[in-house]
Amino acid sequence: MECRDRFFMIAADLSFTGAEPRFEAVDETGVYPINEQYAATCGYSVGVVPLLNHVELRASYFSCHADNKDDEVFTFNFNLLATHKGKDVTYALNKTCSPSLPWSPREVTCEANYMEVSVRSDVACPTGTRKDDWDAVVKTAYDSAISDWQVMFQGVEQELMPMNLTDAHKQGYAFDLTDGRLVFRTPYGQPDSFSTEVNGVPVEVVHATLFSRQSWVVLMVDLVAACSMDEGSYDDSGYMMWETPEVLHPLVSGLHETQVNIGVSGELVEQPVAEERGYTVEKLNATVHISIPYNAEGGYRKSVVSGVLHEFYVFRLYLEQISVNEDHIDTRLRYHRTLATPLLPRPVYCEKLLEEHMFTVYLRDIPADVQLTAIYLNGHECTASLRNASSHTITEVLHPNDTRCYIVKVPFDDPVVMKQFSKEDAAMQHKLDLNFTLTVVPENESFYHLSSVMALTEVSPPAFDAVCSESGISFKLDHRPYDYLWEMSIGSDRLTSELAAQHGYIMSNDSQRLLLDVPLFTHGYEYKGFFGTFEILVRDPETSEVQSSTVKTCPFTATELIMCSTDGRMTVVADLSLAIPSGGVPARANLVDKYCGPKETDSTRALFSFPLNSCGSTVKLNKEYVTYENEIFFSRKLRALKSPADSSSDLDSLSLTQLALGGLCILHTRLKVYKVPPLGPLHRFKRQSLQDPPKDLSPYDLVTTLLLSTSEYPAF
Repeated sequence: MECRDRFFMIAADLSFTGAEPRFEAVDETGVYPINEQYAATCGYSVGVVPLLNHVELRASYFSCHADNKDDEVFTFNFNLLATHKGKDVTYALNKTCSPSLPWSPREVTCEANYMEVSVRSDVACPTGTRKDDWDAVVKTAYDSAISDWQVMFQGVEQELMPMNLTDAHKQGYAFDLTDGRLVFRTPYGQPDSFSTEVNGVPVEVVHATLFSRQSWVVLMVDLVAACSMDEGSYDDSGYMMWETPEVLHPLVSGLHETQVNIGVSGELVEQPVAEERGYTVEKLNATVHISIPYNAEGGYRKSVVSGVLHEFYVFRLYLEQISVNEDHIDTRLRYHRTLATPLLPRPVYCEKLLEEHMFTVYLRDIPADVQLTAIYLNGHECTASLRNASSHTITEVLHPNDTRCYIVKVPFDDPVVMKQFSKEDAAMQHKLDLNFTLTVVPENESFYHLSSVMALTEVSPPAFDAVCSESGISFKLDHRPYDYLWEMSIGSDRLTSELAAQHGYIMSNDSQRLLLDVPLFTHGYEYKGFFGTFEILVRDPETSEVQSSTVKTCPFTATELIMCSTDGRMTVVADLSLAIPSGGVPARANLVDKYCGPKETDSTRALFSFPLNSCGSTVKLNKEYVTYENEIFFSRKLRALKSPADSSSDLDSLSLTQLALGGLCILHTRLKVYKVPPLGPLHRFKRQSLQDPPKDLSPYDLVTTLLLSTSEYPAF
């Protein structure tokens, strides 16, 4: 509750009063509900201010039920009827006020719902009173035989009909005589008021003349209320504008020294403050022009959903206009007017940044009465609680200007991001469609803001992780969304589940990863010494061009091995630890051709690799296959000889020994391995009879038979 210059104000929050608060005026005669008509007649203005979410009552110091002492002390008593949890609750409110400014000889108030004029009762008759205005009134007064006060309303070309004050009150007019002032109040739009235009500005005027005949003396008082009815306008440059004539009516506004003060919500502000806020007052062609920036301090804004987000601004203008006539009597005129902009588009700005493998989207300039309630990322809903989901984050940032910003961060590899390869850009395309659901409160009206962001990243061929094991090499590939752009191959053969089954690989492939176990000595290995190398190639599926490869070399621990390769070579690994004397060196072993020594040796093993038809190998022809046979010998002597049959041989010495290890390779139509027991005292490796091969197989496929013996051998 606050006392202002010319009125008393009560404001209550709607969250406290409920949606439909009511007021009652209280005095010693009783309690009077304040409805719309009663308020306009008795000097009250009651209204809900939705932008502030409160109800407000303004009561004139001369309102019907105010206790007035000498026009200096005014006491108000009201009841506020509120609703709490469905129950009506009454609050008694009272306040005593004293005007902070002395009363002017004439004061006019243009409230939201009524006009009020008060004049000092001791004002002398003005000079230059127009005879035409008074003749008819004086004649009517003299003709009256009634001594009680009567009123006559003067209009434009209308017959003058006096009425007593009781009848006038029934028609909504109020007259009051205080200790020092005469007060007249009328709602807008009364039958006895008239509308006119002054300098192109609409004006409503009520001209009332009070008179009383006392014997041969006639007492007359002229009361005029006139208010600008301009509803205001909005300029595209961003200003709310309002106009009022300098002179509304000759009996209201003086002709000299007009002063205008501007304020907001019933309080005037000092001129420097008004200028700082951008309020401007200009006088042009006898008209006062008020311009206020639409978003000036002191105003209020509200968001509205009309398809998309709009906003409007409301400014509760309080204006004081002071004029002085030729008799140096000043008139103080006050306006309460609400100015509003039309619905203005309120765009929501979305700034998109591409950081290191990250989408960062800023949704900026969100008004205070708008909240983000949901986000859809490529159709996947993120709940309004704004909790982090997956690897993306949503952050709210509040700004001092009553706006907020939402920051959305989504990594390129987040599951919600759409990914596809762009052949045109030769890059991977990452796309994110965002749908923001924004809600205006407290109306809970929602609208949507759509945005899209896209980024291109360079792509690289897939690369396997590889580890060695005792049985071979294990390859692992974690799938990326774009790995389908390449195909994997072993040599020239595409890696498929059929190929894996054919060559004895163990492969599993799902949406997450590809696992491939390649046992030693299966197809695709290359051997150098006691190391086996396996390579997986990555090719362009359209051109078959090799883009990259994963190569893994692992030592193998096999102690006995014989294999024939398609390039016509035999590779043999033999464990000599059980046959050679203690301290013997496997490097002294050789084949039938004493110049063919091992390619690699360690403390117990020797590896031989040589062409099938060299190093003393014997060739046996059969109707269905060819057999190549050789033997390994150990020498106790060391000779510095070089192999004429294989220039790549590392043989240092050759001679006969106790051990004979034979290798047998057969050219046939399918790869098979046959194991046979030791062959007796000759300690030689003989070919075992084979079953007839299938007739539908192609010739020249490789069949190997590995025959091993670790018996003790007598010296030759």
